[in-house]
Amino acid sequence: MTFKQICSGTIIGLASGTLLGLFLKWMQILTGIKVYVLLLNVDFIPVFGETNFPEWIEFLFHLVISCVIGVLFVYLMERLNVSGKGSWVLSLVLTTPTVFLYFPLSHLAIKDVPGLLYGEAIILWTAGHLLYALSLPPLYTLSSVRG
Repeated sequence: MTFKQICSGTIIGLASGTLLGLFLKWMQILTGIKVYVLLLNVDFIPVFGETNFPEWIEFLFHLVISCVIGVLFVYLMERLNVSGKGSWVLSLVLTTPTVFLYFPLSHLAIKDVPGLLYGEAIILWTAGHLLYALSLPPLYTLSSVRG
């Protein structure tokens, strides 16, 4: 993995993670369904759960995970020489597991978050993560043009 891939992936992760966070926060404001709280929640993780972090710190935790996905996306794009429609497939393959994280995150949470089988919350969560996946290829293209 090159320094350029790490930098590009980090920027892509920051942009796509911010987009996801803003989308879920907006959906939470509009609907009252706590999908943004679920996205940022770390209360079930030992040591982390013992601290009441401010929202911006929890958002930074979310962005770190997003940057890891962004770096992995860039690395795989270049390592596997992916182009065209393949970038969309790769972004969906990398992002699909995050959709299913809804269930363990909802189940393990101590904070008030949407229930395990709350249909509207699952739809909002899935829509947000689909938006995330769909943002990766164009952000990669932009970073390649600039890089």
